[in-house]
Amino acid sequence: MNGIIRCVAVDDEPLALEVISKLCDRLGGVDLEVFCDPDEALAEITDRKPDLVFLDIEMDGVNGLALARKLPEGTCFIFTTAYPEYALEGYDLDAVDYLHKPFSYDRFQKAFSKALRRIEYNRGSREEATNIVVKQEYSNISIPVSDIVYIEAMEGYSKIFRKGGARTLSRGTLKAVQSLLPVDGFIRIHRSYVVAIGQIESFTKQELKLRTGEALPVGRQYAADVMKTLKR
Repeated sequence: MNGIIRCVAVDDEPLALEVISKLCDRLGGVDLEVFCDPDEALAEITDRKPDLVFLDIEMDGVNGLALARKLPEGTCFIFTTAYPEYALEGYDLDAVDYLHKPFSYDRFQKAFSKALRRIEYNRGSREEATNIVVKQEYSNISIPVSDIVYIEAMEGYSKIFRKGGARTLSRGTLKAVQSLLPVDGFIRIHRSYVVAIGQIESFTKQELKLRTGEALPVGRQYAADVMKTLKR
């Protein structure tokens, strides 16, 4: 991958941030910002949308797993922690890797390389994708992106509503399905809904009306982004 990789590291221990900074300097080609305050970090990540986030789990008064759930859709992140018991839950959140402190340069480099592959794949596949492949029961289903009207979250599953009334129930979170979709073609409007922008007929801060005649709620935390995006 060419160009500078924009990264953010979040840890309540300044020494841990210093270690990550030195490792990134050794890698080269990394623009790193560091934060001891998770709230400040989340605001910066939401605003800047960096390529990669290094995220501690046990921070003073804040759990990194909870913070990971608040990251913008498609954020690529690596957990860095001294607590190995969180590894399984970390991977369930779709973390690229899980670095157990203290970690070596070689281990850090390996995790960084995995992140680069995912970033590159996401950039290419989301810009060019005409179909997405999702798991339905024990089969893989290919769905044309142009066929999708909206997607609804359903407790670990995602229901994909398609043109003509067809529906596909996929094993996977709403966040995971959205990560497969073209960035400019879909928008998260609610914790439970992602919508194809081309299927929106009208909108307010509280509700969207689709060309299919359905109405979907706009979540309060998504309203500003919805209005900004759809008024372009």
